[in-house]
Amino acid sequence: MNLDPLIRFYHELSPESVARFPEFYSANAYFKDPFNEVRGIGAIQGIFSHMFQQVAEPRFVVVERMVDASGAMLVWEFFYRVRLWGKGQAQVMRGVSHLKFDADGKVCYHRDYWDTAEELYMKLPALGMLMRGLRRVLAA
Repeated sequence: MNLDPLIRFYHELSPESVARFPEFYSANAYFKDPFNEVRGIGAIQGIFSHMFQQVAEPRFVVVERMVDASGAMLVWEFFYRVRLWGKGQAQVMRGVSHLKFDADGKVCYHRDYWDTAEELYMKLPALGMLMRGLRRVLAA
C-alpha cells in the first residue's frame, strides 16, 4: 500500500482540500476519535471542516508509519494555535491513526488515538491548573 498520497493530503490539508476526502476515503468510511464517531464521507468532512473553525493554522505532520497487509498506523503531530485561550500560542498534540483499506485501496476505517487529558485538557487554563494540582496530590 502506497501511503504517500494520503500522507501528502494530510500534510497539505486546508479548508478547500477537505472536498478531496472522496479521493482517499470510501463513501461509507468509519471515523472515530475521542470526541467523534461517524460514518460516511460527509460526516468525516464535517469534522475536519469544524476543526478549521475551532483552531488557527492547523497542520498535521506524519512522523512515522507502519504498514502491513491489513492496514496502517500513522504516528502524527498536530500543530495548531488556539483561538479562544492561550493567547494564540502554538500548540502540539501527538497521536496515532489506525487505518484499514477497502479493496479499492481507500480508507474504510480510521480510528484516532490520543490522550485527551495530556494533549488537550491539561492545556486549558482553569481545567489544566486543577488537573495538575490533582496530579500532585495523588503523587504525594
